[in-house]
Amino acid sequence: MFQLSEASQAYLLKLSRQTLDEFLSFGRRPTDLPTSEELLEKRGAFVTLASHGRLRGCIGYVVPLFSLYKTVIDCSISAATEDPRFEPLKLEELEEIEIEISVLSPLDEVKNIQQIDVGTHGLIVSQKGKRGLLLPQVPTEHGWDRERFLTETCRKAGLPLDAWKEGAKIEYFTAFVFREGQPQAGQKSSADCRF
Repeated sequence: MFQLSEASQAYLLKLSRQTLDEFLSFGRRPTDLPTSEELLEKRGAFVTLASHGRLRGCIGYVVPLFSLYKTVIDCSISAATEDPRFEPLKLEELEEIEIEISVLSPLDEVKNIQQIDVGTHGLIVSQKGKRGLLLPQVPTEHGWDRERFLTETCRKAGLPLDAWKEGAKIEYFTAFVFREGQPQAGQKSSADCRF
């Protein structure tokens, strides 16, 4: 499974917070480039913002379009200002925000639902132009089994709840998750993200 060094985790968390501060204060993005190879690799990732343990924004890229550090910059800004479920974040709220980053593995297609390891795999269900995603930590937080995880991913996509049984495409991925205060993989999350 993919992992990041503790130094890279700390760098990305600091970068996310710096990005939020600079963007909310001055409307600009950080311009410093990292030197670590693992931060320059193209990776999909999500940035989750929480306030007092409650989701405040979550946006990410499933497909690795940009280098990891650039993805974190873009997703930090988007989670703060473009998540349609929330009003844009204000600078005065930043002090209360907790940042979590989920770095994604490449996608694999599910051929048999027994492949899905609840708590390890995130899911994407797609059909008829609709697509829903849930990160690996979500079913564990809610105590869902495999079938409930599939059903809730269909709900997220706006599909019939049994679409996963009726020919919908199911893909899985893993995520290396770390957050401020505890830069370790495998942390619980309140992530319910948009992509």
